[in-house]
Amino acid sequence: MSVCCVECFVGLGCLRWGWNRCTHTGADDSATWPPATADEFEPVPHLSRLTLAVYEEDLRHPQFPPLGGYRLNPDFVIKRVTYEQTLGHAPPYLIYLDHTRREIVMAIRGLNLKKESDYKMLLDNRLGKHMFDGGYVHHGLLKSAVWLLNEESENLRRLWVENGGCYKMVFVGHSLGAGVAALLTVLVVNHREMIGGMGREMVKCYAIAPTRCLSLNLAVKYADVIYSIVLQDDFLPRTPTPLEDIFQSIFCLPCLLFVICMRDTFIPEDKKLRDPRRLYAPGRMYHIVDRKFCRCGRYPPEVRTTIPVDGRFEHIVLSCNATSDHAIIWIQREAEKALQILKEKSCDSVTVPPKLQRFDRLQSIEKEHRVALERAVSLKIPHAVMTKTPDEENQPLTKTSEECYNQEELAKNDLRVEPLTQNGDGPNTKPTQANWNDLVERLLGEQGSSRKQPLYPIT
Repeated sequence: MSVCCVECFVGLGCLRWGWNRCTHTGADDSATWPPATADEFEPVPHLSRLTLAVYEEDLRHPQFPPLGGYRLNPDFVIKRVTYEQTLGHAPPYLIYLDHTRREIVMAIRGLNLKKESDYKMLLDNRLGKHMFDGGYVHHGLLKSAVWLLNEESENLRRLWVENGGCYKMVFVGHSLGAGVAALLTVLVVNHREMIGGMGREMVKCYAIAPTRCLSLNLAVKYADVIYSIVLQDDFLPRTPTPLEDIFQSIFCLPCLLFVICMRDTFIPEDKKLRDPRRLYAPGRMYHIVDRKFCRCGRYPPEVRTTIPVDGRFEHIVLSCNATSDHAIIWIQREAEKALQILKEKSCDSVTVPPKLQRFDRLQSIEKEHRVALERAVSLKIPHAVMTKTPDEENQPLTKTSEECYNQEELAKNDLRVEPLTQNGDGPNTKPTQANWNDLVERLLGEQGSSRKQPLYPIT
């Protein structure tokens, strides 16, 4: 009798676990997150459209017609680089000088299943072999980011100087390119003098459907400059398995995801947090939710945001949309719908004047970052430390967004601003000649810095 009771108890427990696991939806991951505001989410549809343009063969006759008002001006494209030009060192990308938004944008495309070079980049993952900036990163993606900076940092610095040092530097990528863009941003933030000496607040990264590329302490540390955008059930930001395993099994991906889902369910949460080599999606998370449990079709999307520490997209979602939600075209469309809804809500509600509202939101974002850093330390996440906020940094900044705003007021009718003339460090001051390979070595741990050969040789 007692044996029968034990069997029934175990059976009910397994049924309950199976039900909870199979009914887990993407919306559950962000159920407790607060909604995003229209102001902070506003760049996402535009930058998604710009990233989609990297996939196009002819920018003047796009294969994917532009939606709404998010159109790309081909005349603003400064440079476009193909696979033949990158020689497999990085995905194709373009540099876009947006005079309307006052931004210098580098957009990087995602994985191309037909290109062997992309697979090699994913396979080049010496996970945990060397510490980088106090944490761990994906080796192949970091190597690609270093190559991009060796090729384009001088062009980016020149564009920033020529436009008065008031344009933001924005890096955006999709999938594989999102991981490269995130690591590229980490390098630029740590060596801003090489791009002209801009303030930290003027460097932004939007990682769309990103790969897991940063250890948890780094993912939280750079949450003030890196923003990840995830659509509903997207599998890639939730997959801790090394990327090479995923794409070696690309033709049986549903089976692999099911196995990963079942396996990770039995791994305790604290064990995941204690693993310093476990990679995560970077930065602040924006989760676009457009489906509900036991309901068919897509619903008006909503956007939730926070800087998660524990429970950062740890569970694979067993959904038929896990791969379709990874498509950049769907992300762009749903992001546009979500932004329109956010704008309508902000117009309908009675609020304080816009300037004060934006100021309050900026303060809350800074507070969230501080709380996330404290949470990481309290959970004893390896290498997690309290870092200074941008306002607390003692490093001299040549230009801030407030100074640029004042200069814009003096030149409302002119999209271009004359370069500033400053003594010492400033936008017109050319940095000392240095190679990004040497700068990366400074961010490596002691083991990496003692190498006799450069970790990322110039090719």
